[in-house]
Amino acid sequence: MDFILGMDAKAYYGAADAPLANLQELSNITDVSLSLERGEADVTTRANQGWRGTAGTLREASAEFEMVWKDDDAGFTAVKDAYLNGTTIAAAFLTKDKSESGAEGPRGNWSVTNFSRNEALEEAIKVSVTLKLAKFEEWVKV
Repeated sequence: MDFILGMDAKAYYGAADAPLANLQELSNITDVSLSLERGEADVTTRANQGWRGTAGTLREASAEFEMVWKDDDAGFTAVKDAYLNGTTIAAAFLTKDKSESGAEGPRGNWSVTNFSRNEALEEAIKVSVTLKLAKFEEWVKV
């Protein structure tokens, strides 16, 4: 297969600074959007023949997803508690299971910056979650 389906990607969580081996799967989530961006510095000079020059600067990462409100779900509780307590959690967002060859993605400590509850009449109560990278540990490449 020369592609990976989104449903086969995996997200993991654990206590801050936990190594990948100790992270548990965060399975109570839906569509994940992982944004990896870099700031920009203007390096334009007159020698650039009228073209603006740009250099990449600091990188940043954020992950957005929804979770079903489940009081008995350990992953949900960890994310909620990190939000309420203003603490970070360890998390990794990988293209495959962490034990599979070819799995890759960022791992580090993340701040929960959004934990908004949605109460649609015909849906389960869900929370929209945004995590922002607070401390980068590694780009996992199995």
